[in-house]
Amino acid sequence: MLDTLLPILLFSALVLAGIGAVRRIRLWRQGRREGPPLGLSGVLRALSTVPRRYMVDLHHVVARDRYIAHTHVATAGGFVAAMLLAVPVHGLGLDSPWLGGPLLVASGTMFVGSLFVARRRRRPPARLSRGAFQRLPKSLMAFSLSFFLITLPVVGVVPAAVLTEWGGWLLGLVLAAGIVWGLAELLLGMTWGGPMKHAFAGALHLAFHRRGERFSSARGEGVRSTGLKPLDLDDPTAKLGVETPADFIWTQRLGFDACVQCGRCEAVCPAFAAGQPLNPKKLIQDMVIGMTGGSDAAYAGSPHPSQGREGNSPGEHQGNPHGPIVAREGKALVDAETLWSCTTCRACVEECPMMIEHVDAIVDMRRFLTLEHGNTPGKGAEVLDNLIATDNPGGFAPGSRLHWAADLNLPQMSEVDEAEVLLWLGDGAFDMRNQRTLRALVKVLRSAEVDFAVLGDEERDSGDVARRLGDEATFQSLARRNIATLSKYRFRRIVTCDPHSFHVLGNEYGALGGDYRVQHHSTFIAELYDIGRLSFAPWRGGRVTYHDPCYLGRYNGEFEAPRRVLKALGIEVVEMARSGFRSRCCGGGGGAPITDVPGKQRIPDMRMQDVGETGAELVAVSCPQCTAMLEGVVDATAEVRDIAELVADALAEVLPSGEAPSQRHQTVEVM
Repeated sequence: MLDTLLPILLFSALVLAGIGAVRRIRLWRQGRREGPPLGLSGVLRALSTVPRRYMVDLHHVVARDRYIAHTHVATAGGFVAAMLLAVPVHGLGLDSPWLGGPLLVASGTMFVGSLFVARRRRRPPARLSRGAFQRLPKSLMAFSLSFFLITLPVVGVVPAAVLTEWGGWLLGLVLAAGIVWGLAELLLGMTWGGPMKHAFAGALHLAFHRRGERFSSARGEGVRSTGLKPLDLDDPTAKLGVETPADFIWTQRLGFDACVQCGRCEAVCPAFAAGQPLNPKKLIQDMVIGMTGGSDAAYAGSPHPSQGREGNSPGEHQGNPHGPIVAREGKALVDAETLWSCTTCRACVEECPMMIEHVDAIVDMRRFLTLEHGNTPGKGAEVLDNLIATDNPGGFAPGSRLHWAADLNLPQMSEVDEAEVLLWLGDGAFDMRNQRTLRALVKVLRSAEVDFAVLGDEERDSGDVARRLGDEATFQSLARRNIATLSKYRFRRIVTCDPHSFHVLGNEYGALGGDYRVQHHSTFIAELYDIGRLSFAPWRGGRVTYHDPCYLGRYNGEFEAPRRVLKALGIEVVEMARSGFRSRCCGGGGGAPITDVPGKQRIPDMRMQDVGETGAELVAVSCPQCTAMLEGVVDATAEVRDIAELVADALAEVLPSGEAPSQRHQTVEVM
């Protein structure tokens, strides 16, 4: 009986899965196009990258949880191998032990993996979605065990008569039912929607990822691609930002469907932890609902933290492919405050095993709210007006940018035309606290005899805040004027103590014609120390920890230079539980302090609790926003100081007679 039934089941399932795949691809392709058509050769080239991207890049993220990494290899690898072997063995009747043996191994490995899945699902972490996902272990077991048992006669372990003689028909029906269950949940679920949907969508998302440069290749490792994509403001027919699910780029829609609802993004999101109305996992699922139409009543994961209060419970949010994502009145797919809660820290993106770009989607939706509706909460409208009127978010007189340095006699590019280093001050030049950091940095540069100059009153805001708040027009205006100013002068590099300016100048101005070598001050100080142009007195302070700024670390991969500087000072850093690429955001990015969406607690308070757990008396920082946010914590147990301040305090006086002339005047090599 099974000899006749199995081929019918297998090929019927494959045909139905193919039909589902076509339907799903059409759904994704309803989104906007980006760039020229790929063509057949481009599609094949993209598909050829999947094995490497899957085995190297995806598993690099998955491997951070060893339990799930091993489980995933067993279940996913076993399923793929079992399906590939089941077709010739049971679909085409090739009863060869050379095929049956590997099929036994594959299905057996898959069954072992399913046991580990079942163990995780018995007491799932809070971040995991429930609902249909709770059936997944049973589906995996049914599929793998059924194929394991029906393959035993193929390799001669049991006689074939077991499944054909009197009474064997009952076992055959049971095994057939298990195969039907497994095929329906696993194979059809990939393309028709279900817990395994991420397997099909995820593979294609890896192939056609919008940021393909993130992935490794035969030529080397991938790069951190974190700069926002520019809007074409010259196209009068283009919509500014994303209003409806259909407005997303088709590859973004593909990425939404790739979500496996593992909740890793939820677990690291600072806004979610603070009780603000944002859960990145739920937001992605909201976009999936919007692609097909419906409500969020069936969503079985953690809601946005504000949900559950009166007037904001699951099931009340709904949408459709061409309906607004955020309603001007009432409810739609998401509330506006959900989008404005994001600090753009990219912790969610860093942890996502499916490489989904949450921040890109959030900024795209913010762009529509800001540019089309003029709907920016809190002090957002005031800040944007200030940027337009005065070129800085605080509304200060542009001519006062150097008032803090009246006694320093800083060289200006308009006077010297050329310098080794252009010191970018950033809008911390208007902040009394950050002025102390800038004065310390100037002291360090002069101690190392660095040839530097500033733009002075010619410098404008980099545009970071405007862009993160969705005002692409103001960002591009500021950027183009800064680029025009910079083009008048000659310099080898730009150095800044602001990671946000560092990121925008180095990673986002290039799309507008401004290509520069930009360094963070911690990186430059580390280089100066390495070549002997700085010497430090021994550290005599207490315990020190270091806070990684999001826009320096996760955005640009600079984790070591600040620690090298602290080590050079004689400081042994006591690391926080969340440090490096998993550092907790201070809450100062993405315009979050400006939109000021309330939560149950403040993000910087949580970060200072992390500091307190180390017992550190001082937290070293390397970002003016981080300094402001952490120093604003009431009853903090640690002092907050920028690395430049620590270096300036530790500068040792070196006698000219005690050093080689070539050492004192050695230049920093341009990489």
